[in-house]
Amino acid sequence: MRVRTIASVSAALAAAIGAVLIAREAALFPSIGSGSMATLGPSDGAPFIPLLTPRPVPPLSFANGDDAPLTLADFHGRMVLLNVWATWCVPCRKEMPALDRLQAKLGGPGFTVVPLSIDHRGRDVVARFYRELGLKALRIYVDKSANAISAVNAVGMPTTLLIDAQGRELGHVIGPAAWDGHAMLSLLAHYLEADDRAGRADPHTN
Repeated sequence: MRVRTIASVSAALAAAIGAVLIAREAALFPSIGSGSMATLGPSDGAPFIPLLTPRPVPPLSFANGDDAPLTLADFHGRMVLLNVWATWCVPCRKEMPALDRLQAKLGGPGFTVVPLSIDHRGRDVVARFYRELGLKALRIYVDKSANAISAVNAVGMPTTLLIDAQGRELGHVIGPAAWDGHAMLSLLAHYLEADDRAGRADPHTN
């Protein structure tokens, strides 16, 4: 009975914290409260967890599909959806087609998906995985050192961070999500609009 009571209290506390986060995000982005976040359900996969205050993302070094070195700083000025994944991760395999469709739909000068593989075997195994799943829009990025896991505090895979044009984390998802679903697309659209307004208000930030 005591164990059940503690579990019930923990569940209630987690729900209360989630409600506070959503309420805070709705205050920052009013239309989210009545739209995208309010409609997230089990079919949308793991939930997006917004941060009360954006925080800097630690420097990350990796390589692209041509083995050229890159860092997150190379994406400054664009909103980035950083997805830490691996070819051997079953949930990642299920999620990748949705990320590919998201990149095809929203990818451009203001937004890009960065699927960062931590496969130690490098580019070739990732390229083979892309071909197997028929991924066309996503580019290849590889961190063979797997330092990204600790840098983004990934407690599971996939872990995905939404990063603004100034390189700050806005929120994250732990686990696979339906990134091309209506709820997530609406959520991302609101963040992109807010980021665009902030850029116009202070053109020196980009």
